[in-house]
Amino acid sequence: MASSIEVGGSWSTNEDIALCQSWVNISHDPITGNEMKFHHMWSKIHGEFCQRSGSIRTEMALSSRWKLLNKELGKWRNALTKAKANIQSGQNLTDEMVQAQMWFGAMGQGKKSFVHFQCWEIVKDCSRFKIIPTGPPVVMNETPLHDSTSTDSPLDSPMETESPFVPRPPRPIGRKAAKAKRGATSSNDCVQLLEQIAKSATLRIERDLKRDEMDKAREEAYALQQQMAQEKDIEDREMKIMAMDTSHMSPETKAYWKLRRRDVMRKKLFNDDGPSNTDWLNDENH
Repeated sequence: MASSIEVGGSWSTNEDIALCQSWVNISHDPITGNEMKFHHMWSKIHGEFCQRSGSIRTEMALSSRWKLLNKELGKWRNALTKAKANIQSGQNLTDEMVQAQMWFGAMGQGKKSFVHFQCWEIVKDCSRFKIIPTGPPVVMNETPLHDSTSTDSPLDSPMETESPFVPRPPRPIGRKAAKAKRGATSSNDCVQLLEQIAKSATLRIERDLKRDEMDKAREEAYALQQQMAQEKDIEDREMKIMAMDTSHMSPETKAYWKLRRRDVMRKKLFNDDGPSNTDWLNDENH
């Protein structure tokens, strides 16, 4: 029968159902199921699948699709196992399914919700997908108490080598090891803290020294500026004294400014040539 489904297109629900039915019928045949070689088994699965679905998908496409379905169905089996172990008195099948979907989404690695319910009804009685009671109740975010190690046959999952179970977490370390680890961590933290304090202190000292140098340079510049201003002020006053017109002044005022000029001249001569040769300043006629 010709197929309307193009090779390589999206898989339909009917194709998934036909694949699961073919896989169960061939791989779980009570006479030949456990004795068939890998290629021969999938050749027979491919033939039955084409008869059931009318699809013309290749044998490799079937084995690849089964790898994905096998993983999703295994996850759903684990989720149902947890939900059944955690179900409380008075809760119904709906509550169990809700919890199973929560577990399925929490496991990650694929879709967040399980949708292949028709495929599940086909494979759920196979030894690989049977739900094994876990005993004591479990709660969300805990690891499974029991792992199923049963498999259908060496050929039941042609391209699936990893277990669909969530891996167990590593065993907690002992008290002494935990205490030693905390001690080592605390010691490392102390060393890092002391190094940080020392680094901060060094930076602070360098910053203070730089600030002191800048303040000192600023003070020296200000002092030099003040000195220059003071010297200029003195020079201006001396220039005024030397340039003072005394022709219209009284004899007493003239005598006063004459003494002032003498002081200025004595200062100039002292700074330039020393205190010698200043007798001419005492000349009354000068």
